[in-house]
Amino acid sequence: MSTTKIAFIGGGNMATSLIAGLIADGYASADICVADPSPQRRNSLQTCFGVHAFADNASALAEADTLVLCVKPQVAGEVCVALAPLLSRGAPLVISVMAGIPEHTIQRWLGASVPIVRAMPNTPAMVQTGAIGLHASAEVDADGRNRAETILRAVGLIRWVESEDQIDAVTAISGSGPAYFFLLMEALEEAGIALGLDPETSRLLTIQTALGAAKMAMESDAPPARLREQVTSPGGTTERALGVFDDADLRGLVARATEAARDRATALSQTLSEAP
Repeated sequence: MSTTKIAFIGGGNMATSLIAGLIADGYASADICVADPSPQRRNSLQTCFGVHAFADNASALAEADTLVLCVKPQVAGEVCVALAPLLSRGAPLVISVMAGIPEHTIQRWLGASVPIVRAMPNTPAMVQTGAIGLHASAEVDADGRNRAETILRAVGLIRWVESEDQIDAVTAISGSGPAYFFLLMEALEEAGIALGLDPETSRLLTIQTALGAAKMAMESDAPPARLREQVTSPGGTTERALGVFDDADLRGLVARATEAARDRATALSQTLSEAP
């Protein structure tokens, strides 16, 4: 499908998800390299996807024009500084899925004004249903944006944001968002059991209802407010339940929770940007 040569630095869950999505889309396994220190992980990636896997970053990066950084933030500085000499032949597009590390810090570590796309995926990317926010540094051209879209779209929906600080808002909505829905599902499942349903029935009804509601929202032109109104008959059961949510100020609670998540993301980003 493409002549882009991709090198993944780090072969953990997110890299595995991206590789799986690319292969499923028809991307050539021969054009994908992965560097990871774990022999077991390298063997698994080679066996499952037929990609090239290396213990050292230099071998993975040798022919790549796109570099995907999938390492943990705690080791990002060390990894990027070690990569800097390998970029002297030219600056490949760098896609970072490292949480909380701003573009200028990555550029400082790499020692060059490399084109960087920052990506904020979420855990459903592991099942190719992610929601991913992207931001491009000033050095990224149209080709770089297209390459980033091709790679990240393999695991879900993508949306570009205009300013890098909006990545913190993406973190609060979709990055942390799956946990909010899991919490609601957990509470609904427990409520069903309290109302007399057996645990398995309550679990399956909860999960299928969440899936069905999300599918309806995705496939409908109507906003969620309109879909909610269509389910809510005057004087009926749904209206009574929603009234309890309103009395508890659910909307205000969600607003405060997402603001707290955004503020924490901003604080963490500032801390990581000061890392040596």
